[in-house]
Amino acid sequence: MNSPLLQLLVLAGIAIFLILRLKSVLGTRDGFEGPPRRGASEPAKSDRRQEFEVIEGGPDHDITDHVPEDSEAAAALADMKRIEPSFTVTDFLQGARGAYEWILMAFENGNLDQVAPFLAEDVYEAFAQVVDSRQEQGLTVEAEFVGVRGTTLADARFDNTSNRAEVTVKFIGELISVVKDQNGEIIEGKPGQSKRQKDTWTFERVMGSGDPNWRLVATGE
Repeated sequence: MNSPLLQLLVLAGIAIFLILRLKSVLGTRDGFEGPPRRGASEPAKSDRRQEFEVIEGGPDHDITDHVPEDSEAAAALADMKRIEPSFTVTDFLQGARGAYEWILMAFENGNLDQVAPFLAEDVYEAFAQVVDSRQEQGLTVEAEFVGVRGTTLADARFDNTSNRAEVTVKFIGELISVVKDQNGEIIEGKPGQSKRQKDTWTFERVMGSGDPNWRLVATGE
């Protein structure tokens, strides 16, 4: 066998070996590879996403994040929003936290005049009696507000006839309060030592009215 023919047979053998070797590995997916290409008839993810319609009238998470969806409180809050679309429960609770600190510290410091417009008459009278009693006994209070540790919407009511809304909120506040007698002796609390205080307050307002302010109409523990 001459040399050119021998070389041709060797090259042919190598080619056959390479073809068989490629067939043995085609179709395997080892290591990191991209996802298989989408066929022409398979819809893209964006196309499938467009097949779903947005369902209107679903739950209002601004309400259901705070009270059960099927509760009377949820229905009352929905009525408040119907009368006053700009009202949100989240914003109300943020405002209630600020009002809690402001009113509580005014009470502790015996300065009710600045918060009087935001208190119902009977609430103001109850606070004022405590403040007057302290003054008669010669007691002074040194108070520092540390913060609100918890705010929970406890209940909500709405009168469809008068559009009067009531929202009850439970607070857990933390403050430093030291009570001293007329001789300057500490009779309650310790300087620098905070204590937690639980309060349940009910705020009231006529929705849709020109007055945007809520009033504190009831207090409890």
